Amino acid sequence: MVGKIVRYETTVTRTETEALILENNLIKELAPPFNILFRDDKSYPYVMLTGHEFPRLASYRGKVDKRNHYFGPFPNSWAVRNSVQILQKVFRLRTCEDSVFKNRSRPCLLHQIHRCSAPCVGRLSAQQYGQDVAQATRFLEGDHGRVLSELEKEMHSHSEAMEFEMAAVLRDRIADLSSVLQQQSMDTVADGEGDVDVIAVAEMEGLVCVNLAMIRGGRHLGDRAYFPKGLKSAAGELPPPAEILEAFIAQHYLEAKLGDEGSTTNLIPPVLILNHPLQTATDDGVTIEGLPPKDLHDLLNIQAGKKITFLHQPQGQRRHWLSMAEGNAKIAIAKRLVETGGQLLRARSLADILSLELESLDQLRIECFDISHTSGEATQASCVVYAKNAMQSSEYRRFNINDITPGDDYAAMRQVLQRRYANFQELPVEKMPQVILIDGGKGQVEMARQVLSEFGMDVGLIVGVAKGEGRKVGLETLIFADDRKPLELGINSAALLLVAQIRDEAHRFAITGMRAKRAKARTISRLEEIEGIGAKRRQKLLARFGGLRGVASATIEELAGVEGISNALAEQIYSQLH
Repeated sequence: MVGKIVRYETTVTRTETEALILENNLIKELAPPFNILFRDDKSYPYVMLTGHEFPRLASYRGKVDKRNHYFGPFPNSWAVRNSVQILQKVFRLRTCEDSVFKNRSRPCLLHQIHRCSAPCVGRLSAQQYGQDVAQATRFLEGDHGRVLSELEKEMHSHSEAMEFEMAAVLRDRIADLSSVLQQQSMDTVADGEGDVDVIAVAEMEGLVCVNLAMIRGGRHLGDRAYFPKGLKSAAGELPPPAEILEAFIAQHYLEAKLGDEGSTTNLIPPVLILNHPLQTATDDGVTIEGLPPKDLHDLLNIQAGKKITFLHQPQGQRRHWLSMAEGNAKIAIAKRLVETGGQLLRARSLADILSLELESLDQLRIECFDISHTSGEATQASCVVYAKNAMQSSEYRRFNINDITPGDDYAAMRQVLQRRYANFQELPVEKMPQVILIDGGKGQVEMARQVLSEFGMDVGLIVGVAKGEGRKVGLETLIFADDRKPLELGINSAALLLVAQIRDEAHRFAITGMRAKRAKARTISRLEEIEGIGAKRRQKLLARFGGLRGVASATIEELAGVEGISNALAEQIYSQLH
């Protein structure tokens, strides 16, 4: 390492704590060799309840706003969507944007399918809605027993007041909530556990994985696997597990920039469970197992605003969670080793580039949309689906686009997305796409962003594919609807090859549909232009000759052989089509 040093740069900090934060930030930003690097630019998703009079329920990523209430973090977007669906089903909180909420004159579809209580049109008061929000809050905090008890008391109260319809509504809520808690064995509440992170490191065939399991309110919310880089030394040896865990803890939890105190408060739980003890050196140079380095421990306490406890030999439920985390780390390594070559390599590359949170590539679902027409004629949209590491032709869909200005691709894109995702709340989790590819540039992406925002969907799903110079493959740019910068992957990118494959399939499917629709329209219009050819005669001609091409290639005698076609009319048809 010393032989590779080119120059020294020195930055003076006020304290050792600031030096540790600076070191962590520089490692993540510059990725220097001989440092363990957990490169992960994905922010964690949260469940958010806004601070309005009628709070909105939504998933959220980004900087925390003190006016709103956040729950989490969750290890992946699937866990957030699942929690949102539970809260909608049981507590019927609104998910619509404020602009939609303020301008509603009648309940939307979500109210009709019993997923929203329609506070937008005054179906319940702010106080009643606030009670639902309070119960949902306690549910997210893990206080399931108290929520069920309150619902039962409220149900009996309405029943005694002979308000049987309201009592029935509460009865159904209790049944739904009980069913959810029974079905989700991972969500079994561990009394007194609160918030815990379980971190396990595993190694197989030279590949190392750190698996992070999140427990919030005693509920196991899922795992996320991390594969560190820069592990091997110059001699090709792997560092000890304690060193890997220490690097992970520092880089994962100390994400705040200097002077940005408190931004990670919600990320650090009070208990961290590890499958290997950390090592720390005392002032006299003696190494002790079981405790993190003092400066790291102190900094975590400052960042979290509370005392952080480290455990590496847990008992009871915590021991079970640790065993699961170790097993999932090994499974993640096995999957990574298997996912090599061909389509899997392309899919893995795309998932990494887009920072998709997938336990398996089998979960990757991409839906791609394209618009096709001829100078505004016969406009048709296509939707093709990539899932389970292959194109799923049985799930392809075409959409006839009507009632728009001919040639208006933006309006066509709006219409197809509205029709495709109008009932997205009823889709099972496995049918929800992780990526929505849009064949187009900034304008198409902006239209998609507007539609998804209106439906309360995550605009981070949208990826636009803008054609490069000369429309050559490999020069495309990926455009996003959120704050991410455009990406130019290059012709050698495996991820771009997959994107191009899916985009081209959507284009092919749209063109074939458009041409068939155009041919049908032109067949009808050209025959309609001939005087004396009505609907019945046109139908007989097309049936006899199999379409306009067959009619055009027929002789006068063959045309006259069709019932209802005289010799004079046959001559007229022949002359019109030639």
